[in-house]
Amino acid sequence: MIKSLLIANRGEIACRIIRTARAMGVRTVAVYSDADAKALHVRQADEAVHIGPSPARESYLVGEKIIAAAKATGAEAIHPGYGFLSENADFAQAVKDAGIIWVGPNPDSIRAMGLKDAAKERMIAAGVPVTPGYLGEDQSPERLAAEAAKVGYPVLIKAVAGGGGKGMRRVDDPADFADALLSCQREAASSFGNTQVLIEKYILSPRHIEVQVFGDSHGNVVHLFERDCSLQRRHQKVIEEAPAPGMDEDTREAICAAAVKAAKAVDYVGAGTIEFIADASEGLRADRIWFMEMNTRLQVEHPVTEEITGQDLVEWQLRVASGETLPKRQDELAIYGWAMEARLYAEDPSKGFLPSTGRLESFHIPHGARIETGVALGSDISPFYDPMIAKIVTHANSRSGACAALSDYCAGTRIRGVRTNAEFLSRAASHAGFVVGEVDTGFIERNLEALTSVESATDANCSAAAILLLADDDLTRQPILNGAGEREWVVGPSTIWNPMFGFRANALPARKLRLTVDGEPRILDIAATGPVETLVYDYDGKGVWIDGVTRSHFIELERRLDGLVVGAAGDGAILSPMPGRIIAVEVAAGDVVTKGQKLVTLEAMKMEHSLVAPFDGTVAELNAETGGQVSEGAVLARIEKAE
Repeated sequence: MIKSLLIANRGEIACRIIRTARAMGVRTVAVYSDADAKALHVRQADEAVHIGPSPARESYLVGEKIIAAAKATGAEAIHPGYGFLSENADFAQAVKDAGIIWVGPNPDSIRAMGLKDAAKERMIAAGVPVTPGYLGEDQSPERLAAEAAKVGYPVLIKAVAGGGGKGMRRVDDPADFADALLSCQREAASSFGNTQVLIEKYILSPRHIEVQVFGDSHGNVVHLFERDCSLQRRHQKVIEEAPAPGMDEDTREAICAAAVKAAKAVDYVGAGTIEFIADASEGLRADRIWFMEMNTRLQVEHPVTEEITGQDLVEWQLRVASGETLPKRQDELAIYGWAMEARLYAEDPSKGFLPSTGRLESFHIPHGARIETGVALGSDISPFYDPMIAKIVTHANSRSGACAALSDYCAGTRIRGVRTNAEFLSRAASHAGFVVGEVDTGFIERNLEALTSVESATDANCSAAAILLLADDDLTRQPILNGAGEREWVVGPSTIWNPMFGFRANALPARKLRLTVDGEPRILDIAATGPVETLVYDYDGKGVWIDGVTRSHFIELERRLDGLVVGAAGDGAILSPMPGRIIAVEVAAGDVVTKGQKLVTLEAMKMEHSLVAPFDGTVAELNAETGGQVSEGAVLARIEKAE
């Protein structure tokens, strides 16, 4: 068995691997960049090595530094986690050449499945069904456009080296193909260093179904059943679940058998995921499910598989990498209950899901959920990496029970310092269509307005919170312990406003109070609020948290919190929503533009963000240059409104 392990990753997956390694008695070594010097995974590991500046290309993506760190600390093995170098065959080979155990598949297997076009050709040869499309070497825009027309719109342009939703564009109109291709290739070059793409037929009612497979060095391959990852936004998964809703036993047997066949076709060893696209217009049917790609690593959503099977997949990885056989045979694996996972991100759904950076001044997720995170109270969410805060995982006997629990945990999440998608997740998990399993990859887009609406705290809630904040007696601020052993405060009708509040000599009482509610200013008219409701609160020393229906509200007295800068100010100023690099400027000073027209494209958080004109007008000022680095709030352009 491996005795020491270096984790070539950061954040929640590094912490997840450390947890299992520690339980197995394996010494752990973390690596970190400048931005992660105080990160949770660094504090949890037995040893940590600094590997460079904050940008990933200068630290986590430099294989030589990681191998050097393993040698310097005597680590026997390297676990790549997911992302970064986890599917880099050259890095895997370099690790093995250095005499270090690689916790992952053989480099040849990674190469075989790493490029989507080659992987599809291999699957066709193995008898695994694939989606119709173009996989050719001719990458000229003219040929690609012609092939797209032959396949039939809508089509999907996909980077052959892509993953994680990057380097992927849906095109509905031939007139948009050229721009979508250029954007896709640009993102692919930035993320993967490879601009080659393939064309696929876009399925109009698509479900994203994937199968967890596991192989060992003794020729054994098993599956651990399927996951449904159909709830997506911009091709990135939002909520994943296992098993898949509407999956009957015959279809499950067929798709899982195809997954095992795919893994055996490349002599697969370790944890892998076979991804399928399903046409769900007539329900899930085996003859309407096609191979998409294989991820040759542990997936972000692996916890839902662990929850329904009772297996620790990281432990499986370490045992297989040590040369052991698989811990279970296929006939020893079964599905127990239902599991769901929500990805909690530092982003603002009400402003187009723009990433949010800052320090976690409050960080609480209700007791009872399985939480996978790489941050803690006081941690920084930086612009250098994916803005995931945590994964919230639930398990129940039924799908409806898992939905309800996930919605409640997300609604009760209390985070201050950055914007989050917690309310969005709560609304998604409790949406009537999702609860009954009527979901495909277009679900979020169809229901975007309902899912991104923002619940407001009531005046009665604010009034009760203000009483607590203004109280100067210990009795009012005395907490109770709830059933989970957490602190709570109760304010009810017996706790009332001091009748002298706002008293002024020779004038009417000043009965209005300035509050900050969820980062926005609000003036509370005490006289108009009526009776105080009986409500439960949490007081964190600076303000009060109120549990609403789909979110928790944070209330402070007379203090304006810094909010996220939006892309376009009311006076026509186009502001950078976050630090980043300008990769395209579509207009020039003096140009006449229309509302919604693309002006500037910003690259940040490993994604492209387009800033558009807020109204019809003229470009009166332009401060953006292609290749330039900009800070959050920088004025990139100014649009003068048309008369």
